[in-house]
Amino acid sequence: MNIQTDLSDAALVTAIRANLCEFFRHLGRSSPETSFDNGSFTRWDSPIQHPWFNGVLSSRLPEEMDSAFIDETLQHFRSKNKHACTWWLAPHLKPQDWQATLSRFDFHLSNDTPGMAADLQALNETSQTVDGLEVHVVADDESLRTWVHIFVSGYGLPLEWESLVYEQWTKLGLGFPLRNYLGYLNGKPVSTSCLFLGGGVAGIYSVSTLPEARGKGIGAAVTLRPLYNAHEMGFRIGVLQSSDMGLSIYKNLGFKHLCQIEYFYRSLS
Repeated sequence: MNIQTDLSDAALVTAIRANLCEFFRHLGRSSPETSFDNGSFTRWDSPIQHPWFNGVLSSRLPEEMDSAFIDETLQHFRSKNKHACTWWLAPHLKPQDWQATLSRFDFHLSNDTPGMAADLQALNETSQTVDGLEVHVVADDESLRTWVHIFVSGYGLPLEWESLVYEQWTKLGLGFPLRNYLGYLNGKPVSTSCLFLGGGVAGIYSVSTLPEARGKGIGAAVTLRPLYNAHEMGFRIGVLQSSDMGLSIYKNLGFKHLCQIEYFYRSLS
């Protein structure tokens, strides 16, 4: 992997999107029996009923013949009983390139997720320690099950999703390009994060903290630990997609809000 060192805003925006696209390709590779990739399109689905986990990535401009593929894709997701799906674009493409084509199939543009990036050599380290907190790499099945429970609980997801998230994360594997982290406060698991290496940068995903443990700096600490590990491996740039709740936390760590994550959304219900 070529490690990106260009810190210009334009290069960072591309890196934010490239890392996410590589994550989606990793999702597809993790389930080769149901995924599709022909160089122009990558399609993935998962047991998780979240639109980001069921979607398509386009790597080129639309062509007239793509209507058949879009139709087949919608049928594919309906056959899997998915409630919604998403359509993403490679970093060199713009939403207007695909908007007219996808709107004919009732896809709608969404851009409500902040994209952020940081120079790993200039992170704010004031939040790197929390009394009683230890952050460990998830290295075995038992800790992965714990990670999944905290992740689902921290995000307030339905409890019945635990088995589905566990199934998907087992396929994703415990080694790179994806590494999971679990934060323990005074010996009790309370927080999660993921490090995904792709597009030449270090991506942070799945940051969650149990409600009763919030407000202590744990989310910041469990974000910093994988970024430090990435820096030790030679990476210069960290990227992430933020929730509204996390925006100020990430800014305090040194991340800059550089773009909105743009994708197309289609309800299937």
